[in-house]
Amino acid sequence: MQGFVRAAVVCCGLLAATHLLSYAQTPDPNSSATSAESPAPVQPPAPIMNTDQGRVGAGVKVSLYGIGGEVAVRVTHHTNVRAGFNAISYSRNFDKDGISYAGQLNFKTFEAHYDYFPWAKSFHISPGVLVYAADPITATASAPAGSHFTLGGVDYYSSAADPITGTGKIKFNQAAPTVTVGWGNLVSRKEGKHFTVPFEVGVAFQGSPKASLSLAGTACDSTGTFCQNAATDPTIQSNIVSEQTKVNNSMSFFKVYPIISIGFGYKF
Repeated sequence: MQGFVRAAVVCCGLLAATHLLSYAQTPDPNSSATSAESPAPVQPPAPIMNTDQGRVGAGVKVSLYGIGGEVAVRVTHHTNVRAGFNAISYSRNFDKDGISYAGQLNFKTFEAHYDYFPWAKSFHISPGVLVYAADPITATASAPAGSHFTLGGVDYYSSAADPITGTGKIKFNQAAPTVTVGWGNLVSRKEGKHFTVPFEVGVAFQGSPKASLSLAGTACDSTGTFCQNAATDPTIQSNIVSEQTKVNNSMSFFKVYPIISIGFGYKF
């Protein structure tokens, strides 16, 4: 009987050991599934959209200074430098105090601006400078033989033998500071935007006008007996200065000249 019990215990022990060994060798379904999976691919970072491409823009425009063109270069994300030119020519004949003038308006200007875009969009504030490349207003003067004219409020008559002729001009400061505000950016900060329609308003501080009048020929009194050379007689020259002062006073509002322009531009 004791041998039978001993044999039963040994058998139970062998069965338990066999069961534990088989359990240890059985693979874990969860761990095998995990090891069989390949690692997830690494996704590349999303590309960053560049909204600041393009460094140069060019355009054409029409303004109170005529027809012109300009080029802008990006300096920073908020600033450009811009330079351009303008030209306009206009002729008109008129009479003043008995003297006939063939006038010529001839604006030829160069300009430079520093454009500041507070929000890096289209609105900008632009200090700058305007330079006149020629005398803006010129005229030729004449008084037909025997005609009446006045200089500085004094009456004269143009000599029949040597009638009065001359030239005149009106100048402003050659370089004038400017300040403008506008909408439109020749070098747009927006990706893919190449075309723009810039609009700008402002003023040029060109200073008070400076008129000059040079006369030649002979000026006589009403009887025609007392005549003087208009180019050399001190009294006539003094009266010419008075005439120049009258012209300057009548044009004093031109010391601040308005700037209004609109154009079409392209960013490269």
